[in-house]
Amino acid sequence: MLVVEDEALICVETADTFEHQGFEVHIALNGEDALRQLSGGLVVDVLFTDINMGGDVDGVMLARLARELMPALAVVYTSGTVQSIAQAVAGSRFVPKPYSPDRVGRMLHVMCGEGAV
Repeated sequence: MLVVEDEALICVETADTFEHQGFEVHIALNGEDALRQLSGGLVVDVLFTDINMGGDVDGVMLARLARELMPALAVVYTSGTVQSIAQAVAGSRFVPKPYSPDRVGRMLHVMCGEGAV
């Protein structure tokens, strides 16, 4: 799993929760860093990304580019300001902030075909 969140504290707390739920978690603090990791060969099954991040690559663009690299990638968007995504990738999900990382983790296990934990 790749967690992409520009708020460092939220990123680390979310990643820690997902790790405790059994996920192998990588983090990126912006879309550019996430793309570097994915283009560099990082293989993940889930992209969990904030939509609004500083820099040239927001969460929507990141998801589109990541899907070009990994067509089967599960994508979950999150935002505290956006309520819908006009150009979301097919099959993606949206989780509004604030969210419960425990609840999101259970949803991710189901999305990955692992059932609830």
